[in-house]
Parts: sequence; structure tokens; C-alpha cells
Amino acid sequence: MNRYPRDFRGNGPKGLDPKWPNGAKIAVQFVINYEEGGENNILHGDAASEAFLSEIVGAAPWQGQRHWNMETIYEYGARAGFWRLHKMFTEFEIPVTVYGVATALARAPEQVAAMQEADWEIATHGLKWIEYKDYTPEAERADIVEAIRLHTEVTGSAPQGWYTGRCSINTVDLVSEQEGIAYCSDSYSDDLPYWHDTGEKPLLVIPYTLDSNDMRFAIPAGFNSGDPFYTYLKDSFDILYAEGCEGAPKMFNIGLHCRIVGRPGRIAALKRFIEYAMGHEDVWFPRRIDIANHWFEHHPYKPFDRPSRMEQKKFVATYGGVFEHSPWIAERAHADELGPAHDCAVGLHSALARKFRSASHDEKLGVLNAHPDLAGKLAAAKQLTAESTSEQAAAGLDALTDEERTTFTGLNNDYVAKFSFPFIIAVKGLTKSDILAAFKSRINNDAEAEFSTACQQVEKIARLRLNDLLPE
Repeated sequence: MNRYPRDFRGNGPKGLDPKWPNGAKIAVQFVINYEEGGENNILHGDAASEAFLSEIVGAAPWQGQRHWNMETIYEYGARAGFWRLHKMFTEFEIPVTVYGVATALARAPEQVAAMQEADWEIATHGLKWIEYKDYTPEAERADIVEAIRLHTEVTGSAPQGWYTGRCSINTVDLVSEQEGIAYCSDSYSDDLPYWHDTGEKPLLVIPYTLDSNDMRFAIPAGFNSGDPFYTYLKDSFDILYAEGCEGAPKMFNIGLHCRIVGRPGRIAALKRFIEYAMGHEDVWFPRRIDIANHWFEHHPYKPFDRPSRMEQKKFVATYGGVFEHSPWIAERAHADELGPAHDCAVGLHSALARKFRSASHDEKLGVLNAHPDLAGKLAAAKQLTAESTSEQAAAGLDALTDEERTTFTGLNNDYVAKFSFPFIIAVKGLTKSDILAAFKSRINNDAEAEFSTACQQVEKIARLRLNDLLPE
């Protein structure tokens, strides 16, 4: 099947109320990435030194060599930056989530003890702070398994959260294979958690962020001092808080690194932001595992037979009648590119309507002629499709007076004689008088205009039918 895996729809235009605890308008969540001692280094068995997220602009890997300046920059994060962050968050009594690289945690017993004493969540940041884009699934899986084993050995308990960061296209599916992992954060695609269900089993994704992240101090065109960092965090908070006040609460991720924001010239801006956020009512400061547990309770995974994943036979059996007696439209749509965007009424309608619109004139005429007369002989003989029966009944066309039936019969005959197809109108929400008025008006159209109008009504009927078949 020609299927497109990326999901551009998310929660759709109506969004989703996360129902944060105590009516919170926003969930502000801090992550401290603990990577120091897990970065690329020939001491760690890597081919070259680290070159990512440091004070050295334009750093390049040194093949087969240690990079003293790079190493000591990372060491600053462990020796000084971590403790500065630890002191600040514990004084504010804000719990955080630590994304801990397993090999880095193994080299940091005092820091791990401090995290645990503060009741911080220690999620896993993978085995090593390295790039996985070129790894085979088998090799990456082996590192995932080893990361969990080492993390458990070092901290005393298995991680419940996962974030690789420098991940591959296979990472999330590979993580879904692991028992005990409650959520994965290798995504930047939303302001709320969502369920990923293309892997071994459904996996909760709690998206992370690269914009409200101190990493932007270490890249070109990023933050060059504390003020723009504070301003960016404040502006993000203000917009999300306002959305929460309007009934659409969100999650605000803030990513931190010991060696970056742990510097005194930067942490002051972070402190100002925390004070600013704490000055607002209805703000929730959870760990990521707290968000996960909340989601399990209030938004559990609900299996859904997605149209985009159906085999052709079932797809046509389910949606082949959306365009009256014209399963060929569903057959053609199934052969086209379908994806998550088509797993809702408006999306699937788009896929089906495209095939109707691109059909020949004779094929479209066949669809028009597949529709029954309104209150005609088929209705009287109870030979309409279930959809047409319900639609006509809802408009009262199954309970006409003798005079009304005579009027409809005459109009039907005149209309078909002029246009060679039956009068078609989406009757939902219309009364008998509304339908009669449209009938009397449209019968005066020229052939081309009425053919176009009838096709538009066919598409409207299909959309209304899909609204009844698919969840929002």
C-alpha cells in the first residue's frame, strides 16, 4: 500500500483539553540533560572527540585524539554547573526530570545521589551521547537494552522515560519494544503528549523542545546572553498561559544542560524566569513521569481502526457506500497515498472526493444516477440504502401527505427529463419546505450549472456520512 507515515493532523482544529490537575492553565516542565562523561571521547571507545553543544564555535571531531578543551568544558557541567542547578531547583522546590546518559550517570555517583534525594525523575538519555542516524536497528536496539541495564544498575531502578536526542528514524519504534518504558520524548511535534502506535505496542510520546532550550547558547544565531533567553521563555510562557486561560492548556518544555545554563552568566536568566512563572496562579510544575501518569489516567490509548491502515477489501466494504453505490471511488482512493491525515472525516473525504473530482464526466454521471429520487419509488418500496433511508427520514420525506408526494413526483419527473439524473441535495438540517424551494429553484438551471451543483451536493452528502462514521 502507498502509505505516508507522518502525522500532520495532531489533535485537529478543536484541539484537546489535557485536564491538568487542579485546573492548571499550563504545565511547565524542566529537563536537565546530564551528558557529561557520556559524550564522544576515545576514552569511551569512540573514534573521535566530541564536537556538539559546547562553548567552542565550529568545533570539529578530532579523529583518534582527545580534545582537552572540549573535555574540560563538559567537566564544568559535572563539577560546577550541575550543583548550581541543583541548589536553585531544590530551593524553589520544583522537581525536574533528568535525562541521564547511562555511561555519564555511572561516572557521577554524587550527582545521582543528589538527584534521588531531591526526588527528581531520572529518565534515560541512552547509553552514550552519540549520533544514531547511521546505526542499524539491531545495533541501536542493543544499545537501548544496555542503556536500560546500566541505568538500572547505577540508579537502583529501571528508567520509565526515554530520550535519545541524537536519534534515528527507528528510535521510537525500538523503544516501544522495551517493557517498563512509560514514555518517549524523541519528538518535537506538539505542545501536548500523544500516542504513537506503529511500533511493537502503543507508546506515549511526551514531545521535547529545541527552541526553549539552553542549547541555543551553543549554536549560531542562538542566545548570546541571558536577556534574550529570559525573554524567549517569558514570551513562550505568556502565549501558552493565555491559551490555557482560553480553555486550551498546553505543556511548556524547557531543556537545560549543566555545562551551558549552569554558567553564572546564564543561570540568572533562568532564575528570573522561574520567579516569573511562579508568580502566576494555576501553574503546574511536574516531572515528565507525572505528566505520563496523568495522561494514562485521563487520556488512555484507545484502539482505532484507521482507514489508512485498512486492507483494500475492508476499506471498500466500510467506505465504498459513502458515494452512493460507487465503490470504485473507494478502490481508487485506497490505491493512492493515505496517511494519518486521512483518518478523520475531513481527511478521508478529501481522499475520496479527489477521485470523484478527477473522474470522467460519464463516471460522475454514473454516481449522480446512483442516487435515488427524493421520496420516489425506491423509498416507497423500502429499497433505499440504509444511509439514504436515514437521511430522507430525518428530513420528513418518509411521512409526506398525498399532496406533497404528488408534488415531489412531478418535480422528480420534470427534473430527470431535463437533466438525465435525479435531483440530489444533502437533506441533513433541511425541512421539506427547504427542499421543495431548492428543487423549484434549481430546476431552472442550465445543464452545466446543475451538473456542477449536483456534484457538489454529492460531495456534501459524502462528508456528512463520514462525519457519522469517523471520530473527530
